[in-house]
Amino acid sequence: MRPDALCGLLAEPDRLTTFAALVLGAATPSEVAASTGLPARQIVAALRRLEAGGLVTSVDGRIVAEANAFKEAVREHAPPPAVEEDLDPDRAKAAVLRVFVRDGRILRMPAARGKRRIILEHIVASFEPGIRYPERAVDAILRAWYDDHAALRRYLIDEGLMSRENAIYWRTGGYVTL
Repeated sequence: MRPDALCGLLAEPDRLTTFAALVLGAATPSEVAASTGLPARQIVAALRRLEAGGLVTSVDGRIVAEANAFKEAVREHAPPPAVEEDLDPDRAKAAVLRVFVRDGRILRMPAARGKRRIILEHIVASFEPGIRYPERAVDAILRAWYDDHAALRRYLIDEGLMSRENAIYWRTGGYVTL
């Protein structure tokens, strides 16, 4: 059953109340009436509709709520899991990037120098080789990647991926794709 059809079955207050009473232990129309206060006519109509929709069944004269219908509907109609595109063709680098980069932002800076270098090489690709950037432009680009953009800027300089002179920065390392 589709989740929207399942919700549609429970959209009417009488059916929802009847189903809730069954889940809470009522097993006959008279027990549902005693616990809900609904008139017998409304309960019978609700039970018919719920049974036709597969939310209740009758077992040995007792009415049973099919609570597993919710799990089954969600499992059956769940969207396929999102497949993230690898951020790097190298599988080892892509694995590091998957751990530390999500939705174009660095979640946390790796403590291990090798992993940090992979992250930094990925980030430095945001800068065009041969272009000189004022510090404000560099900060704006790095802030989009990570909240502590000043630390990120220092890492890029320390790793030799960028150079600076008089508050002007330029790319000096990392891979260039043609």
